[in-house]
Amino acid sequence: MNRLAGKLAVITGAGSGIGRAAAIAFVAEGAVVGLLDRRAEPIEQVAAELGSATFPLVADITEEAAVRAAFAGVWTRHARLDVLYNCAGIQLIGQDARAHELDLAVWQATLAVNLTGAFLCCKHGIALMLKRGGGSVINCGSPTGITGCGAGFDAYSAAKGGMMALTRALALDYARDNIRVNTIVPGTTSTPLIERLLADPAHREALLAGAPIGRLGTAEDLTGVAVFLASDESRYATGATFVVDGGLTIR
Repeated sequence: MNRLAGKLAVITGAGSGIGRAAAIAFVAEGAVVGLLDRRAEPIEQVAAELGSATFPLVADITEEAAVRAAFAGVWTRHARLDVLYNCAGIQLIGQDARAHELDLAVWQATLAVNLTGAFLCCKHGIALMLKRGGGSVINCGSPTGITGCGAGFDAYSAAKGGMMALTRALALDYARDNIRVNTIVPGTTSTPLIERLLADPAHREALLAGAPIGRLGTAEDLTGVAVFLASDESRYATGATFVVDGGLTIR
C-alpha cells in the first residue's frame, strides 16, 4: 500500500476497462488520479466510486486544443504531473480489415485515437513533467504491434506498432530529463473494447485458444505492472516492453 503516495497521475480511457481498473489500483496505492475520457458520464461514475482522490477530465484526445486544455487544468489544480498512463483506444471490429478492403476513414479514425491521441497526451503531459523534473509515461501496446496476430486488423495493428515505436523514441528523448517511458502489452483482455468479438462463441474460443495460460485476461491483470511502472520501484526502467499476455506472444 501507498507505493504511489504523493503522486499525481492522469489515466486516459479511465471510464472503463484497463483504464478504470488502473484508476482503482492507483488510488488504492495513494495516488491522486485525473480520469480522462471523451465522455463525462463514465468518469464521473468512477470519480463518485473512488472519491476525492480523483477528478474528471473530459477531453477528446484526437483534438489538440482539448488535450492542451485538460493538461493545463491539471497544472492549475495540482501544479504537477508524475504519471501518465495512456489507456484510451478503439478497435473498430467489423470495419477494420485487410488493406485492400480497408476504408480510409476507418484507418484514420483508428490512428487518430490509438496513435495520434497518445502522442498528444504525451506531448502535453511530458511538458508538465519537465516542469516538475521527471515522471513516468506508460503506454498501452498490443501483441498486434509485435507479432502477426492482428492480421485482418491492419489499422489497429499499425497504430499499436506505432505506439510502441513512439515509446522507444520518447524514452531516448527524455531519459536525461528523468522521464521514463515504457509500454505494457496486454493479451486478449475481456473489456468493452472487444465485447463484440467475445460475444461470438467461435471467436471467443479462438481467442481463448491463443492464451497458453488457459484463460482470457482481465483488466485487473494489468494493474500490478502499471503500479510498478508508476512507482519509484521502476526508476531504472525505460524504453522497455512489459508483456502481460498469458503467453500469447511466445507461441
